[in-house]
Amino acid sequence: MVQENALNIYTDGSSFSSPRVGGIGVRFICVDRSGIEILTKDFDSPGYKGATNNQMELLACITALDEALSLPELHLIDKIVIYTDSLYVKDNYPRALFTWQKTRWRNQFGKPILNADLWKRLLKSVKRLYLLRKRVDIQWVKGHSKDPHNKAVNKLAKRSAKLPANSPLTVVQVRRKHSHKRTTPNSVEMKGQRLSIRIITAEYLRVQRTNKYRYEVISKRSKYYQCVDTIFGDVDLRAAHSYLVSVNKNQNNPTITKLHSEIPK
Repeated sequence: MVQENALNIYTDGSSFSSPRVGGIGVRFICVDRSGIEILTKDFDSPGYKGATNNQMELLACITALDEALSLPELHLIDKIVIYTDSLYVKDNYPRALFTWQKTRWRNQFGKPILNADLWKRLLKSVKRLYLLRKRVDIQWVKGHSKDPHNKAVNKLAKRSAKLPANSPLTVVQVRRKHSHKRTTPNSVEMKGQRLSIRIITAEYLRVQRTNKYRYEVISKRSKYYQCVDTIFGDVDLRAAHSYLVSVNKNQNNPTITKLHSEIPK
């Protein structure tokens, strides 16, 4: 699968829960003039606390390109090909490159794009290589297949996650939920109604300058009682606190439109 006259890079991201940690794996491969693969380098990086799998998949690509930019042999390379088993990275890379930058990192419904700060970092590295006339392609490979390079970076990523020396990439306030239900997107309909909610997680999205909340409905009279869902909003709410709020009427971009009051414990 690896290509001649190119720097072939295999990447992988991994994450574990309880506690939440993540790691990355990167392998550089070149092919000589006779078509024989030459392993140039494996990168052994410490992991991150509080990381998600998608964050680590993106960070693996970012780390790989940043390392490529420092290669003394970069001038000999025409193209860089990243092989990832992440459909999240492969499918969204064109959107990040051609669309999301123009829409201020929101989708067609106005919903904030998650991990926008990492996507911006990835595009910055891609643009730096483009200025050096190096094309960057991202190709998908099936995970846990017979591909020895994919297996190798998977092991590197898991080893990295077990040594989480780095701080979280984002600060997320986390508290235990009281509901027995799982988080289910769109389980709470957005009809412009008032809701009594308890915040489970709170995260500030720096790029869009808004907040992402995971919440549970606490009003026993509500048909959504104990439903757990996510919502966005410019209001400042804290994890483990309860509030009476109003929501919008856009199911594709659930948003808190007004904070009425905090509900005493």
